[in-house]
Amino acid sequence: MPSDITVNCRSCFKRFVFSTEEQEFFSSCGLSNPPKRCHNCRLISRVQRVSGDNGRTTEVPCAECGTRTVVPFVPKNGKPIFCNQCFRTNRLKSQDPMAM
Repeated sequence: MPSDITVNCRSCFKRFVFSTEEQEFFSSCGLSNPPKRCHNCRLISRVQRVSGDNGRTTEVPCAECGTRTVVPFVPKNGKPIFCNQCFRTNRLKSQDPMAM
């Protein structure tokens, strides 16, 4: 079974974890190489490709852990915004029937 891999982002130079779940997803999509950018830089790059600039991204603190994360919109309605890791954790909890 693969283990988590720590990778250096080529855009922001920060270290990020390429989790076993992400590795399985990449493999199921036929991708064999680990990502070269962290989640936030991948999101910014994707928005720039689509819109031509990064004016639509907003950096906000995660509602759960406080880590700064980038979202491709301006939060307006007061809903909590989660970083990638907290979002996945919360989604797994909501799918687990034993968590209730």
